[in-house]
Amino acid sequence: MFRIFKRKEDKFQKLIERQAELAFEGMKLLVKYLETSSAEVAEQLSFMEKEADEVRRILIDELNHTFITPFDREDIFTLSRSIDDVIDYADTTVVEMTILNVKSTSYMQRIATLLRDAAYEIWQAVIRLPKNPSVSIDHAQRAKALENRVEAVYREAVAALFSGPEDIHHVVEMLKLREVYRHLSNAADRGDEAANIIADIVVKKT
Repeated sequence: MFRIFKRKEDKFQKLIERQAELAFEGMKLLVKYLETSSAEVAEQLSFMEKEADEVRRILIDELNHTFITPFDREDIFTLSRSIDDVIDYADTTVVEMTILNVKSTSYMQRIATLLRDAAYEIWQAVIRLPKNPSVSIDHAQRAKALENRVEAVYREAVAALFSGPEDIHHVVEMLKLREVYRHLSNAADRGDEAANIIADIVVKKT
């Protein structure tokens, strides 16, 4: 009986780990897209986002049919959702750039690089949860620090938008860029939320 429960616990851990890994890989693709504007990279990111959605659907299905979970059911659900939102916003950033015909800026590239590094820390925090919770906390704190840096660059980017010429063409471009920056900022918010949930899980486990 213990082995059955253990397999269930391992299943949830592996699904969350896979979600976090896909979020990290998705952020790597976002960085690459902002450097290259490659349609192929955009397609790879879209495919990865769909794969991440499928992993989340499997996790929710398992959650609905499992009594024993490695940690609080609500924490599993919200952590899964937050991590999934990270790659969702990476994908929608590219979609918005394509629809609005927005070119990459140095601010976008800086933010995406920080988001990629934060996603890596979230992934590592999830991996360390079962056996090394204190190490998991360390990674979560690093992720939060990186997310704070994202917000600083975001504010810098928005301020720069309002320093341009006062004509209708600039206003239109400003609105487009601000929409893309907003998607990147939302990705940071979801990463910060994931880090907070990981910290809550560790507190409850210890």
